[in-house]
Amino acid sequence: MKHLLTIHESDIYPEKENLNPEDFKIRNAARAIVLNDKGKIALLKANTYNYHKLPGGGVEPGEDMELALQRELLEEIGCQADITSEVGEIIEYRDEWKMRQVSHCYLAKQVGEQKASAFTQSEIDEGFEAVWADDIETAIKLLGQDKPESYDGLFIQRRDIQLLKTAQQILNK
Repeated sequence: MKHLLTIHESDIYPEKENLNPEDFKIRNAARAIVLNDKGKIALLKANTYNYHKLPGGGVEPGEDMELALQRELLEEIGCQADITSEVGEIIEYRDEWKMRQVSHCYLAKQVGEQKASAFTQSEIDEGFEAVWADDIETAIKLLGQDKPESYDGLFIQRRDIQLLKTAQQILNK
């Protein structure tokens, strides 16, 4: 998968010096830009911390990347999707959590009916709700207007805007 971006702590907080990541735990994640049959883009809105994000999440040890993605999509946006292409990967060095996260992102098309989300307690606490942006341009605009009020949200905003812009280039070919 093509590497798109690396985000360091100093990219979020310019006054901070990056830690040496040799002791960081590694977390792999699967994410998707899911389009429905009307061309709408699935997003999650974290109301408590004022940001949007792409659906997806952590890959459990030994879990297949695509199966992890399907599990996350069912949980977060209540639907399954067929992967149509790769978008790329983004690496985040989150010093506060001593974590190196590698997000693998795909373009996908919703299949089957829409069901209710099955959020975790943490996602409920963050006020998550599934929303559908009218198109990819609107999704990019929404994320760009966000003012994340959490450490996590600041990384997510930068990561997901890059993923959406890259997907936009793929879709416009």
